[in-house]
Amino acid sequence: MTDHIPSNLEEEIVRLKQERNAVILAHYYQDEDIQDIADHVGDSLDLSRKAAQTTCEVIVFCGVRFMAETAKILSPTRTVLLPDINAGCSLEESCPASHLAAWRHRNPHHIVVSYINCSADVKALSDIIVTSSNAERIIRHLPSDKPILFAPDRHLGAWLQKQTGRDLTLWQGGCIVHETFSQRALLDLKRKYPQAQVTAHPECDEALLRHADHIGSTSAMLQFVTQSSYDCFIVATEKNLIHTMRKAVPHKKFIAAPVQEGSCDHCASCPYMALNTMEKLYLCLRDGTPVIDMESGLMNAALRPLQRMLHASRNENEGQMITLS
Repeated sequence: MTDHIPSNLEEEIVRLKQERNAVILAHYYQDEDIQDIADHVGDSLDLSRKAAQTTCEVIVFCGVRFMAETAKILSPTRTVLLPDINAGCSLEESCPASHLAAWRHRNPHHIVVSYINCSADVKALSDIIVTSSNAERIIRHLPSDKPILFAPDRHLGAWLQKQTGRDLTLWQGGCIVHETFSQRALLDLKRKYPQAQVTAHPECDEALLRHADHIGSTSAMLQFVTQSSYDCFIVATEKNLIHTMRKAVPHKKFIAAPVQEGSCDHCASCPYMALNTMEKLYLCLRDGTPVIDMESGLMNAALRPLQRMLHASRNENEGQMITLS
């Protein structure tokens, strides 16, 4: 079948979605056209819940590969499609499963806490998964007599250490998007907009986080700008979150935090997220490929720490100690 793209692209995507009984999930970091056509737009935790709850036969995950894998693990009977199979993640790539297994072997008495930005193989080696939305709460409620290995993001891990007071041994991974912000350029921008509040994702370097008025996950950043009495914000995360912010509070001003000179137009853009396009979304629905598939043993092993995360994230479990048995 050829890759002919119809002129009425959005209409065809909607038609194919209905024809295939599909749901389109999109991360906040996706291009604005994909966000606007998606059934649900959210962060990793929210989209994980949507994947677990869907009754649709097909899940089209507009995000990166580890997110689509997570959707498949949580909904094993559904067909999960990813518009571009090459949409990976620098954090996932920084933490090969064989290396994590060796790290765990050297530290047999530690709890392994893995950020959701990792492969299914790494999830299968972990005791519990966290997202930036729930990591602080989960770590606070892990057994205090157990040391913790945290992978793969060292910046998020360092921030969590400060927030929780827990001693975390950190994997030395990092996100290529959040590591590219320029502290010097941010300070210049703050001088230009002295009334602006800086909201930053905890995957950013500590030197940048020191200048933030608010630090939180993508959903927490969105909540902060919508509820704040301020009307001007500098946003230190992937640039496409600003589209969601502008839709939520169009009367407010949003400025993308500056990155190091020579980077993508001086704004933070994830090259992996950008691989998914409206054209690829159409082809994905039309052809039913690329399909996310994994061996059942791997999915079952990766499911356990994900289920612990989802259980620990429910409001009714607030304050309860997390058991890992």
